[in-house]
Amino acid sequence: MPAGPTVLVDAGPIVAWINRADAHHRWARAQFERLRPPLLTCEAVLAEAAFLLEYAGADPTTVPALAANGVFSLAPVLGEEAPAVLQLMRRYRNVPMSLADACLVRLSETAPNALVLTLDGDFRIYRRRGRAVIPVLMPEGW
Repeated sequence: MPAGPTVLVDAGPIVAWINRADAHHRWARAQFERLRPPLLTCEAVLAEAAFLLEYAGADPTTVPALAANGVFSLAPVLGEEAPAVLQLMRRYRNVPMSLADACLVRLSETAPNALVLTLDGDFRIYRRRGRAVIPVLMPEGW
């Protein structure tokens, strides 16, 4: 029996899940109820989510609390993978690609059956391993 996808979580769904005023709150809440932790992400994504929450007037400490409670499994990306992340950011500099996005694309190249939970349409542009489409889970019509 094949293993299910490795769900990689972007900042947008985290922010939408926590911030009830976010336009995608209900969708994000439904995804987090359906998907089973731990969900894979990286520190760059969590830092971006905390920043966006604080900017929206929500509590940024919710993000590390979720990580501490085992909702997220953190993958180290900027150690040995820093050259690959840098190469991705340079390749997509015209998009532009954030550090968090580059880390998730790199994780999608290394994680089995990776699927990115995101609200970021740029993941339809990004490619893993040069040409492969990155499977995404995002709101319908988004």
